[in-house]
Amino acid sequence: MKEINLKKLYLEYFESLGHVIIPSAPLVPENDPSVLFNTAGMQPLIPYLMGEPHPFGKRLCDVQKCVRLTDLDSIGDKTHHTFFEMLGNWSLGDYFKNESILYSFNFLTKVLNIPIEKLAITVFAGDNLIPKDEVSAKRWEQLGIKKERIAYLGSEDNFWIAGDSGPCGGDTEIFYWRSPEEVPKIFDPKDDRWVEIWNNVFMEYFKEKNGQVHELKNKNVDTGMGVERTIAILEGKTDNYLTSIWQNALNTLLKITNLPYEGNEVSMRIILDHIRTAVFIAADEAGIKPSNTDQGYILRRLIRRAIRHARKLNIDINSDFEQQLAICFIKEYQDTYPELAKNQNIVLEVLKNEKEKFNKTLEKGLKVFEKLTFNNQQIDGETAFHLYDTYGFPIELTVEVAKEQNRTVDLEGFAQKFKEHQEKSRTASSGKFKGGLSGNSIIETKYHTATHLLNAALKKVIGEDVHQKGSNITTERLRFDFSCNHKLSEEEKKQVENLVNNWIKQDLPVEKLTMPKEEAIASGAECMFIEKYPDIVTVYQIGDISKELCGGPHVEKTGTLGTFKITKEEASSSGVRRIKAILSEE
Repeated sequence: MKEINLKKLYLEYFESLGHVIIPSAPLVPENDPSVLFNTAGMQPLIPYLMGEPHPFGKRLCDVQKCVRLTDLDSIGDKTHHTFFEMLGNWSLGDYFKNESILYSFNFLTKVLNIPIEKLAITVFAGDNLIPKDEVSAKRWEQLGIKKERIAYLGSEDNFWIAGDSGPCGGDTEIFYWRSPEEVPKIFDPKDDRWVEIWNNVFMEYFKEKNGQVHELKNKNVDTGMGVERTIAILEGKTDNYLTSIWQNALNTLLKITNLPYEGNEVSMRIILDHIRTAVFIAADEAGIKPSNTDQGYILRRLIRRAIRHARKLNIDINSDFEQQLAICFIKEYQDTYPELAKNQNIVLEVLKNEKEKFNKTLEKGLKVFEKLTFNNQQIDGETAFHLYDTYGFPIELTVEVAKEQNRTVDLEGFAQKFKEHQEKSRTASSGKFKGGLSGNSIIETKYHTATHLLNAALKKVIGEDVHQKGSNITTERLRFDFSCNHKLSEEEKKQVENLVNNWIKQDLPVEKLTMPKEEAIASGAECMFIEKYPDIVTVYQIGDISKELCGGPHVEKTGTLGTFKITKEEASSSGVRRIKAILSEE
C-alpha cells in the first residue's frame, strides 16, 4: 500500500465521522519558541487545545509533516526518522475516550483489516494524584481486546503533559506484533517485537504550578499515528526503509553506489533519511539556509552527516548524488506538498552549496589533522574532539586516516569529551526541542501583537513589497525575519520604532474576525503561508493599520504593550533581513 493511499483512507474515514480536514502546517512553526520545528500534529493546534475556538469546529483531522530531533542518534536503524508524517485526529471538547478508542479500533481492524489478534494496548496506571484509567481499559475489552493484552503503565510511558504545568492526562497506546513468530498470549510492553502504531492522548486534567491537579471543563483528545511505521506494517516489512515510501530513492542510491543494501544499510538509511529531511526543511517557505544557529544548524548538520556516510560508501562527493536523491523525494511528495516542486531549485542549490562548503572544510581539516597529530602514535581524545568540534572533522574520518598511517585514536577519551559537549548543548537548548502548551504567557502574547505592528511599520518605511519570512518569540524578545535586499539605515530603524510606538500610544483595538480565506485575502489581510490555512480563517485587525491571518493569541488593545525598541538588525539569508526587538515598561 502506497503511503498516499493510507493518508487518503485515514482522512476520508475521519471526515465520514464529522471531522474537518485541515492542511499541514509548515515545518517551521510560527510564534512558538519552544521548538525549532513542528514535532507533532498537535503543535500547530496549541491555541485551540488551550481553549480558543477553532474556525472549523470541534472535530479535526490532518496529515502533519514533522521533524523530530530527539532520536537523531537512532537514525540508521530500521524504524527511526528525523522527518516523518503524522496522521492525527482531534476532539476539542467534543467526544472523549469511548468514541476515540472506537474510532481507532475500527480504522485499524475494519478499514486497514489488521487482525485483532496482533494488537495490544497500554493504558495509564494512575498515580497519587490521578486515578487509574479503567475507562479506557474497559472500552478496549468491550471491543474484543483480551485482558492479558492490556498493560497498565506509569507516567513515564502513558502520561502526557507539556512542561511542569498545563493540560495533561493519561494516554492509551496501540501496539502491533511485528514478527513472523507466534503472537504471545500475554502482552509484554518491553518486548520490542511489539511496535507502537497509534497513541490517543486524553487531556482531562490541568496541573497547576504548585502541583495541584483538577479536571478540565472541556476535555480534549489528541491522537497520532506515524505514516512510515504503519506503511511498514501494512506491507509486511520489518525495515521501514524497504517500503514503497523509499523505493525510488533507495533504488537510485543502489545504482549510485553499485553496492548491495545488505551490509551497507546503516549508511544508506542515514543518507536517505537526512537528504529527505533536508529537502523538506530547505523547501519550507520560512527560507531556512544552512548556518550555525537554530534551524539552519540542523539543516547543515543533516547534510554534512549524509555526506560523511556517502564517503563511507565510496560515493564520488563531486558528483550530483545528493541532487539525484533530492529529486526522487520531490517527485514522491510534490502532489501532497506543492512547495517542494515550487522551491526545487532552492533545495538543489542549498544541497550543492553546503556539500561544496563541507568538502572545503574536510580539506582544511586534513591539513589541521596532520599538524595537530604529527609524530603522535596515538591521537588523544581531546585532539580528536577538537578536530571534530572546531573543524567539523568527523571522528570516523579521524579513525580512517589514523588507520592508514598505522596510528590509533583514543575513542574512549573522545567519547567522554563528546558526552560533556552533549550535556552542555542539551542544557543550553533544552527549551528549543521540547514542544507543548507551556508558552503563550502574557509577555509572549504582547510580543505576538508587536510583530503585527512591526510588519505594518516596515511596509510603510521600506515598501509594500516587504513580507514576513519567519518569526520567533520568547519571554525576553521578538525576532522577525522579512524580505528586504538592503541593510536598514539608522534613520529607517528609527522611523520603524517611532511608528510602532505611536500606534501603541494610540491604544488601538485588536479585533478578532472569522471569515472565508478568499474573503480575507481579498480584503488585504497579510499572511505568511497561505497554503497552511483552512477555508475558514482567523484574522486579527489592529485599528486600520494592520490586518493579518493568524492563530493568535493577542492583546485586546495596543496600549498594554509598553515601549518598543529594536535591539538588532542583521542579515538572515539572501534577500532576508532580521530584526530583534524588546518591549519595556518605560
